[in-house]
Amino acid sequence: MPLYEHVFISRQDLSNTQAEGLIEHFSTVISDNGGKVVGTEYWGVKTMAYKINKNRKGHYAYLRTDAPSAAVQEMERLMGLHDDVMRVLTIKVESHEDGPSVQMQKRDEREPRRERR
Repeated sequence: MPLYEHVFISRQDLSNTQAEGLIEHFSTVISDNGGKVVGTEYWGVKTMAYKINKNRKGHYAYLRTDAPSAAVQEMERLMGLHDDVMRVLTIKVESHEDGPSVQMQKRDEREPRRERR
């Protein structure tokens, strides 16, 4: 099955438990439709670059899935209908990276940036 990475932003006025509940809800949608959730991460409340639906901040969540395209389409459809979800990004990848995502790594653990010329 194809591998996907999903990032979604939910409204800022949700509590942390409600935002994590959305992750569990969409994980069950994937598993009910024949997919498998490889990993989930809750990135917390972050400030966005611009307002979305009059919100300056949002709860960011990250999912790694191994699912058929029908399951991903159903999850994206339900995210679009859900009032608490503001934005969704889904990317098809060749393989999942081991360990935490870049957002969850400490600044010291990241690879150094290239120097300017």
